[in-house]
Amino acid sequence: MIGPRPAEEQRLARLVRAHNRWRGREVFNLLPSENALSPTARRYLGSDLAGRYTLPLQSVFHGEQIDNSYAGTRYADQIEALANAAAARLFHGRFASTKPLSGHIAALAVLAPLVPRRSKILAIPPSEGGYDGYAPGYLPAVLDYLVRPLPARAGTGIVSAEEAVAEIRRERPNAVLLGQSFFLFPYPLREIAEAAHAQEALVLYDASHVLGLVAGGEFQDPLAEGADVVFGSTHKSFPGPQGGLLVTDREDLFAQIDGALVWRVLDNAHWHRIAALAQTLLELERWGKEYAQTVVANAQALGRALADRSAPVVAADRGFTRSHQVHLAPEELRRQWGIGPGAAARRWEKQGLITDLVGRLGTAEVARLGLVPVDMDRLADLLVRSGRDGTSVRSEVRSWRQQFPRLKFL
Repeated sequence: MIGPRPAEEQRLARLVRAHNRWRGREVFNLLPSENALSPTARRYLGSDLAGRYTLPLQSVFHGEQIDNSYAGTRYADQIEALANAAAARLFHGRFASTKPLSGHIAALAVLAPLVPRRSKILAIPPSEGGYDGYAPGYLPAVLDYLVRPLPARAGTGIVSAEEAVAEIRRERPNAVLLGQSFFLFPYPLREIAEAAHAQEALVLYDASHVLGLVAGGEFQDPLAEGADVVFGSTHKSFPGPQGGLLVTDREDLFAQIDGALVWRVLDNAHWHRIAALAQTLLELERWGKEYAQTVVANAQALGRALADRSAPVVAADRGFTRSHQVHLAPEELRRQWGIGPGAAARRWEKQGLITDLVGRLGTAEVARLGLVPVDMDRLADLLVRSGRDGTSVRSEVRSWRQQFPRLKFL
């Protein structure tokens, strides 16, 4: 006979229920780094696959040729093959892997086998919107790279074709690594790729933030425009489970990447995650275009509505954004509102408006809830009243959120 659960188990259960209720029913999530899974994908995360393991690896063990270290993997292996094929189709490549456990691990999986140690890479610096992981002291330090800045405009992160090409020709890198955390506009990728390839440098495209928009054909088509490998995380504008994937058109590059994955970059790839990712890939094949269009239209409408209320939104002269992100200018925010983006985020959190603390707003998850461009005016009003003036809008937010009980694009 099983007795009552210990107090800590009861507390844990309460915390999980409280989180699910709060984040799932009471707030609008405007974090550009998060999204909502479909019920089917979420169900696969809780399937028996969560405790299983498969290790496909060609090797010889005690004189016997084996292709997997485990028996009982017939379905898990097929699930992975299905996911890889769907990823290749969706991103217009020939080869794909859904094994990477995150976008950062996907970057490591691409860089380690393709770019030798002591190589020089160009990457957008964090001060201009680039991903911190590509700055000196992080992945470049682990892999012993010299990293040089690929210029972007401070404040908007826009990469100029002319400046990028000039820097590639001047620096003569082994690889150009395109990746941003503050990511508003597509890259001049054809020009960058032409200059890089002329010097036998690889072009590696980190699509972590815009992966769902790329899947929907609403941002840019990196492989068609000259990228050698596309990779990224699968839980930002891409509405999948936390994890990563990578895609390429080049068999030679994929052979090197795939051969270096197991026991070098990772071991267990978490096949319940891959099943949920496969489901999301298949869903995006059905409705990805409409979803991506809604996300971008929402972001542009939100930027415009905020600017109409004198909020300091960057890139107004360029329509604010072509992605799921809208950026507030921190110094101008302090001048106008008397608080920085971190303090504004804490105010918004108390009102049920979830953002990050660095001035980014994202529209991916609210699009999944069913909000459309016409709703962005109301959302901007809630943000400005509560953020600038400290006005309580909690009851308005909660009441409005209750009108969206189910996800769209299923």
